[in-house]
Amino acid sequence: VQVVESGGGLVEPASSLRLSCAASGFTVDVFAIGWFRQAPGKEREGIGCIKTTGATLYPDSVKGRFTISTDSAKNTITLQMNSLRPQDSAVYYCAALKRDADPCYYDGYVAYWGQGTQVTVSS
Repeated sequence: VQVVESGGGLVEPASSLRLSCAASGFTVDVFAIGWFRQAPGKEREGIGCIKTTGATLYPDSVKGRFTISTDSAKNTITLQMNSLRPQDSAVYYCAALKRDADPCYYDGYVAYWGQGTQVTVSS
């Protein structure tokens, strides 16, 4: 089982970026998937999750700006990030979750981590 993130980069404030999480060894309708991020000197933060039912959940820090969706044909989960802020700069991780009780973006539920992708928001 493996998840691999892609799509990170350097963007300006107020812009958008889409991250992808490609799953292998399982189909994305079997595991809930969570997205997390960690900035230098800060604790890892859960920023959203999508359950096998398709339901999504987000913390207030990204609600209304970030959207998680599933592309079953590509076995991929995407994280669409809009209205990016400098404080969104971090390494972003996707993870396959072994549980999806609310809030499902809890790192204690992670079964498999991706390697992370850097997102930097700066002018």
